[in-house]
Amino acid sequence: MNIRIFFTVLGLLSALCVWSQQTERRYLSGIGLGDGVTWQFYCSEGRNSGKWSKIEVPSQWELQGFGEYTYGRWYKKKGVKNPSMEEGIYRHTFRVPEDWRGKNIRLWFDGVMTDTDVIVNGVSAGETHRGGFYRFFYDITSLLKYGAANKLEVRVKKHSGNKSVNAAERKADWWLFGGIYRPVWLEAKPQTRIEHIAVDAKMDGEMRLYTELKGVKGKEKLTAALHPLGGTDVCSEVRTWEVGHDSVFAHVWKNVEPWTPEKPRLYNLIVTLRNEEGKALHRTSVRVGFRTVDFRPRDGVYLNGTKLVMKGINRHSFHPDGGRTTNKELSIQDALLIKEMNMNAVRSHYPPDEHFLDACDSLGLLYIDELAGWQNAYDTVTGSKLVKEMIARDVNHPCIVLWSNGNEGGWNMATDKLFYRYDPQRRHVIHPWADFDELDTHHYPAYLTGVGRFTNGYKVFMPTEFMHGLYDQGHGAGLEDFWARYTAHPLFAGGFLWAYSDEAVRRTDCNGILDSEDYNAPDGIVGPYREKEGSFYSVREIWSPIKIKPLQLTPSFNGRFLVENRYLFTNLKECSMRYRVLSYPSPLQSRAEGCTVDSGRVNLPALEPGETGYACIAAWENPEIREKFFSKGDVLELEAIGLDGKSVCTRTYPISFAKSYFEEQLASLKRTGKGCCVNEADSLITLCSDWVDISFRRNDATIYSVLRKKDNRIIPLKDGPLPVGMQMKLVSLSARMEQRGDAVLCARYRGGADSVVWRLRPDGLLKMDAVLLNRASGGGGFDDAFTDNAILNFGFTFSYPESECTGMRWLGRGPYRVWKNRIPGTNYGIWQKDFNNTVTGESADKLVYPEFKGYHANLYWATIQGKQNAFTVYAATDGVFFRVFTPDEPRGRQDGIRTMPDFPAGDLSFLLDIPAIRSFKPISQHGPQSQPGTIRIKKGDEGLKLELAFDFL
Repeated sequence: MNIRIFFTVLGLLSALCVWSQQTERRYLSGIGLGDGVTWQFYCSEGRNSGKWSKIEVPSQWELQGFGEYTYGRWYKKKGVKNPSMEEGIYRHTFRVPEDWRGKNIRLWFDGVMTDTDVIVNGVSAGETHRGGFYRFFYDITSLLKYGAANKLEVRVKKHSGNKSVNAAERKADWWLFGGIYRPVWLEAKPQTRIEHIAVDAKMDGEMRLYTELKGVKGKEKLTAALHPLGGTDVCSEVRTWEVGHDSVFAHVWKNVEPWTPEKPRLYNLIVTLRNEEGKALHRTSVRVGFRTVDFRPRDGVYLNGTKLVMKGINRHSFHPDGGRTTNKELSIQDALLIKEMNMNAVRSHYPPDEHFLDACDSLGLLYIDELAGWQNAYDTVTGSKLVKEMIARDVNHPCIVLWSNGNEGGWNMATDKLFYRYDPQRRHVIHPWADFDELDTHHYPAYLTGVGRFTNGYKVFMPTEFMHGLYDQGHGAGLEDFWARYTAHPLFAGGFLWAYSDEAVRRTDCNGILDSEDYNAPDGIVGPYREKEGSFYSVREIWSPIKIKPLQLTPSFNGRFLVENRYLFTNLKECSMRYRVLSYPSPLQSRAEGCTVDSGRVNLPALEPGETGYACIAAWENPEIREKFFSKGDVLELEAIGLDGKSVCTRTYPISFAKSYFEEQLASLKRTGKGCCVNEADSLITLCSDWVDISFRRNDATIYSVLRKKDNRIIPLKDGPLPVGMQMKLVSLSARMEQRGDAVLCARYRGGADSVVWRLRPDGLLKMDAVLLNRASGGGGFDDAFTDNAILNFGFTFSYPESECTGMRWLGRGPYRVWKNRIPGTNYGIWQKDFNNTVTGESADKLVYPEFKGYHANLYWATIQGKQNAFTVYAATDGVFFRVFTPDEPRGRQDGIRTMPDFPAGDLSFLLDIPAIRSFKPISQHGPQSQPGTIRIKKGDEGLKLELAFDFL
């Protein structure tokens, strides 16, 4: 049984079993992506044009093999006046049951791009509908043959005959599609009927019911019953009104629970129109949530009396295999992923599929519903019709807290008043990008937003777009700084990241490649098939509603730590937290992934939203727990659980720091050797052991070769250490043997480095101890060590052939790579990544995450896996960043502009500082965590140490 039939049967069963549903719906199409009905189709131009064929409805015809693909900016960029302008003709035959005679029959279209003309049995059903993102209908009661076959013809123009529609919808930064892309159905109602209901349901149970009735004589009655969803099936109460000439009915429902994004309580309101004797004439239902939304100038946006801070993202209705044809399952998946990132709000550039609004209602996401208009507006006549269509469909969704009239100049101010006319809740109307009607929605603000706006302004501030996520930029990069600054201001109402998913379409004309139109569409925090990028986890941590304050584990730790309640409506006592103490093994234990040495509950304080207090590990008073914690543990893991029982954030903290962990692992190394020696030649100095020989160049003290003796193989790590972020000149190089059998090479420098001491032990372990930034380094010349005081990368680099590498296993923060301003979201653990060459947001086939190449934080050890060789490097210095190769720049980037800061020379680098990555704005307009490091060393400073150890066995 396919999905469409299943839903039809389910609807019929519900009608028979629950109550006599007199609104009947019959789909002429499928219900979404993966469920289509075949219609006849003719395309005027492009692929498969000029002949009758077949097409699945709903769908975008480009993805069905017809016409041409066009991106909204394409024709502007290419100098072409207009994009592809195909027209399509759909034909379908359907039957209407005889018992529908005498009823009102409407033909509904949930979304068609872009101009629609409908012909039923050879007669026009009405005027052309213009606008691709809206639900509309034709009354075809008089055009039908009952109990017989009917012929439907739908003529669709991809490019509108109305210039303002093209300006608002087609000259836009998105893919331009054509076709009937949302479902089509017939709806039958009795002649005396409830035409439309709009509900204003307040948080205290007060409800005003706005009705539009047809065919009434004035003596009818309305009854309303309220059923809680997901709870008991018994209605809370029933209310009856005399219809008369009234269209607005009021009642206060008792004992209702308000709707919030944290507790999205919903009810089913069943409204019945009855005749004078009480017989049901027509019955309909609407899902409602009781909540009060109000905007307070120079204050904020309030829900149920609580000031909102919206943690939002911009989402398009999009899927690579369907274009804008989606389905309920995808809407639920997207809503759950958005909730997983601890977001509570969503915005789009047009009304989404209604099943996405349903998901927002039931899962708890605030929504800004927007009339389309990407930098250009509809004319007043067209826009007025579309405002009415949008609000008629969406008015009763409790998730909608604001209306939006266009985007970035795409608003027609003449239509603003219509939102209040059709919405009895009179939700506030915004103009995204503008400072309009006391709500400033300025896009892509800098960290310091400027005089007259947020920094020194007096308007409520809510950027409806910020932290642009092109390729690997944006979203989590610098968000921690922005969010800390913005939430400190009482006029901040939240912000919306750009954007949710990479909009790469699977091209049916190019062997199925994924095309994101170069740099125009890879803006997502998830990939086209919802693959999670690194920023997904950064945002999840930064926006966690349970915030753990900075925590450093030392012997003084008493089991208590500060937490902040960043929920809006939830007391922290309704949530929970658990801990695990983890122990991580040596890399010599190749299959070990770590073990839990202790776990248990964390006691959370009863904190109201916005309060901070102490949480405590429940069993800390037990001395055995404390002993396990410090003697056996390497990492403390804290996982916060929300009131719905789902994890909201996992944070990890080192118990064993790099030096102590390294020394413990070193003690477990069981290899022995007879001793080492030093061989000196004209150009090389070689440190030798029974296991490996390491040769260094005399002229610059860099590694020339590494020979593993047991199989006589060369480990291709060489050409280092070379300085990164500094200059250094070799002053002296000397080798010696020590009494315990170590072979030592000491290189002294002038400039940024003081010395690098290499020590080869008899067991084959090679240690590197470097002293940097010592004011007395190398006999002077420190002032010439840096070309600029601003440092992007700082440390040492080596060469290693990318072609040799097959993967990496490491202990440190992972599994995703980091930037200086995007470390949140990574956690301590043992991670494994196979080599991949993923370019974030760009792929002709599929994206593999996490990306392999890039910077990795807080290295303890890493094993570089090769086709024939492998080696392990340990860090005995805390906070070492491990750079692994250089990520490729996107091929489709704009005019060859680099999307990432420059990487160091070489292939493998060990760094004490790394660069930040920009997010739409240049780094200079980001916060302090994004700024380059500066070097200031005074006389007497000990400098910095970088201690590594290499195991080539």
